[in-house]
Amino acid sequence: MRAITDITAIRGAITVEHNDEQEIAEATRELMSEIAQKNDLGSSEKKIISILISTTADLTSKYPAAILRGMGYSDSALFSSLEPPINNSLSMCIRLMVNVASYGGTLEPKHVYLKNARVLRPDLI
Repeated sequence: MRAITDITAIRGAITVEHNDEQEIAEATRELMSEIAQKNDLGSSEKKIISILISTTADLTSKYPAAILRGMGYSDSALFSSLEPPINNSLSMCIRLMVNVASYGGTLEPKHVYLKNARVLRPDLI
């Protein structure tokens, strides 16, 4: 059995324009695909152990966890939550926190913020 050398949290967020089932599904796929690609999550040296999902209350047409399951993330624990309603906060937003175990070295996370969610992390632009 291989020993875990590191556990890393990779964060990301994306916004949509409308509370639309297809748009939420496409945005979820885009965000997770970008996180996986930038962090080389297809490597045998890395395993996704869980994905935490949060959405703003204005997104009710599609459940992002179902999209992630459809993308093949069925071996990872998924947990969904609702962002608290905060005055003047970013709306129409999907956030992910992908927890990854590494089996050989340390993973330096490459966080991904797309579309209007870029305002959440101006240090990454």
